[in-house]
Amino acid sequence: MSRLEAKKTPLFINEPLTKAAVSQSLSLLNGILKSCYGPAGRLKQLHNCVGGYVCTTSQSSAIFSCLSVSHPVLRVLVASVQNHISCFSDCGLFTAILCCSLIENFKSLNVASCTVIQISKHLLNLCMDYLKSEACGCRVSVDFSSVESLCCLVRSVLTSKPACMLNKTEVDHLTMLILKAFIFTVPCHVETNAVLGKCIIVPVKGRRVMDSTVLPGLLIEAPEIQLAKPLIVKRTCSNMIKIALFCVSMAGDGFSPEEGTVTVCHRISLEISELNQLLNVGRQLVNDEVGLVVCQKVMHPSLKQFLKENHITAVDRAGLSLMEPLSRMTGSKPIASIHSLSPSCYGSLKDVCIERFASKYFVHLIPNDTVVCSLVLCNRNETAWDELKCACETAEHVLQLTIKEPVALLGGGCTETHLASYIRHKSSSLSNSSFKDIDCSRTQYQLVADGFCRSLESVACSLKHNDGEILTDMVYGHCWFVPSGFPSVSNWADLVSTCGCGINDNAENLNWRLLQGQFGSPAIQGCPEEPSGKAANLLTLDCFAAKCSGLQVALETANLILDLLYVIEDQN
Repeated sequence: MSRLEAKKTPLFINEPLTKAAVSQSLSLLNGILKSCYGPAGRLKQLHNCVGGYVCTTSQSSAIFSCLSVSHPVLRVLVASVQNHISCFSDCGLFTAILCCSLIENFKSLNVASCTVIQISKHLLNLCMDYLKSEACGCRVSVDFSSVESLCCLVRSVLTSKPACMLNKTEVDHLTMLILKAFIFTVPCHVETNAVLGKCIIVPVKGRRVMDSTVLPGLLIEAPEIQLAKPLIVKRTCSNMIKIALFCVSMAGDGFSPEEGTVTVCHRISLEISELNQLLNVGRQLVNDEVGLVVCQKVMHPSLKQFLKENHITAVDRAGLSLMEPLSRMTGSKPIASIHSLSPSCYGSLKDVCIERFASKYFVHLIPNDTVVCSLVLCNRNETAWDELKCACETAEHVLQLTIKEPVALLGGGCTETHLASYIRHKSSSLSNSSFKDIDCSRTQYQLVADGFCRSLESVACSLKHNDGEILTDMVYGHCWFVPSGFPSVSNWADLVSTCGCGINDNAENLNWRLLQGQFGSPAIQGCPEEPSGKAANLLTLDCFAAKCSGLQVALETANLILDLLYVIEDQN
């Protein structure tokens, strides 16, 4: 009782955004995230104060999972971005940078927060309506009958992750592998409720990226199997391989002391009884012409030997993660008991063989209909492999989202600057009745709209990590990057070749202006036009669903934080 302390009263923080510590923390977080953004982003090494695992990354998912934030306001921001990443995998840094920039720009305005929130919601609606319209100049259609735009999507994801340490040849190789793996997962026979298959990533670290490959079906690591020995698998009369899939332990340890007390007769051995039951299962598998047995857990050596003598291949320790794709690929139902075995639980395979990658041996299960595939992913070291695995999963998710909505947004900062140009044009031409509906003045609306546009432009500016200038053209509203070392009074047409996304070149007589996200800039004369050029092979594209969600999450989270009046923190 002497160690008990009196409960402390909660800590009340009034108007948290006015506190210097919160503003400094928000600005620091924004600076860290901006420095990671894009293909030329700087890597971050994250570890805790007592040592342990060191994470080297520039990806938002890894940064936010390793980065600890203490202030409740920042926790709200981080939680919102992490929730977005869990749903879309992509555009995490875009969402976080935009949210931080919106908060910083909006709180500097001499406009009530409730008015800022109302106006920003109207601006978000304008953006979303424009992005979803056919007249939108910063979105392109994705044609699934051609690989060009799909390659652009995947390549844009891979090149935005510098910690993967990929050169152009490796990016091109992995792009084709990811596309091939994705096509494997698309069902051949489309049903009313078609479900995409699954790509399993098989790790092979310490090898060249160019050694990566894609195989139809599943690879199960089996260290005891040697490549030199031929694999003889029993087949049915129809030349198929019948497979039994067990999700229960077959090690003969079915009775666990934690489950309670078992009463047995004198001179009865539980171990022998369990082994006899396992051998009975083995005899039934032989009688049912099963050719392959896969067990999620451990299999008893005597049972494995019995099956081997009867030309049945046995693979154990497959793991929980492979059960669902195995069941789907083979049509088998996981067997959860060794005391009841129904022939209806069996599935079938086209073939089984042995594969070797580096020093690892795998059993390769080849299905009749490929909806599951294995991506054997190689990279030079563990850090680069971890980053590459995350990048490949993101690219696959982006393709899955795109097949639902076959459009993409222009990348390289062009969507952000184009949207800013569009909003400046729209906000300058709103009628007085619109201001009455929003309950604000024209001046207030213009102030908030300018802060919104500067926030979008600051995201585009974050792609530049050296001293070069950043431009936007006065026709299309796209983003252009000038190499460092040239004065601001240069003839821009001599210094830029293509815009950030690659769809426009400087062949036209375009007028440019300097783009600085932290300063106001003049409105474009007229609405920005749709690019006249056709999508190039090396176009930079962003996932439509992920970016639209990121835009919404960033603004809604910024509004939530701006609306915070009190933070009540428990001190106990």
